Parts: sequence; C-alpha cells; structure tokens
Amino acid sequence: MRYVDGFVLPVPEKNLQLYRSIAQKAGKIWLEHGALQYVEAAADDLNVKFGISFTRTIKPKPGETVVISFIVFNSRAHRDRVNAKVMKDSRMKKMMEKGPMPFDVKRMVYGGFKMLVDL
Repeated sequence: MRYVDGFVLPVPEKNLQLYRSIAQKAGKIWLEHGALQYVEAAADDLNVKFGISFTRTIKPKPGETVVISFIVFNSRAHRDRVNAKVMKDSRMKKMMEKGPMPFDVKRMVYGGFKMLVDL
C-alpha cells in the first residue's frame, strides 16, 4: 500500500512566492529520487461550517496563510530510502543553508501516513 508524508504549516503571505520557488525545486528533487507525487497547496477557503478548521489548529498570525503539502511513496520503506537520498542531495543542503526559511519550522505539523483509500 502506498505511503504519504503530510505537512501543514503557516507561511507569511509576503513569503509565499519564495516558499513556492523553494517547494518547486524541492519537489523536483523528491521526484528525481523516486517520490511518486509532490503537492503543495495554499489555503483558499478555510471558513468551514463543520469540523475544526486549519486556522484553529495552525493558528496563523495576521498576514499568514496555511499551506498543506504531501509526498506520495510506494511504501514506508520506499519513503525512508527516498528521504535519505533527498537529505543527502547537495541541492537540498544548499537550499536549507541559503538563509532563513520563509516560514517558522517550529510551527510545521508533519507525519507519515498509511493510505486507507487510493482511487
């Protein structure tokens, strides 16, 4: 069964284009190393009438938006192999060392998930 790494994080709206640029580069690296899919999406409609909204959970500050992203793999073992390669990739290291990230890493929510439904 396929496996997913999921992320939710607040990003200052003023940094969204920089974040997108970094995410596009990072996504290409993940795909080169074997990830099946790489998706990043910015919030558009978080005024939900049911459940708990992302804004209540992430608590974006004024001027921040919420980004959700996921990376799809063949399995957890495949995820572990791909992520190890990505973290060793010199392009990734260069991006991470370039300067401060365009978001607060400490407020990012992350986890690995087994697929329940994959249509």
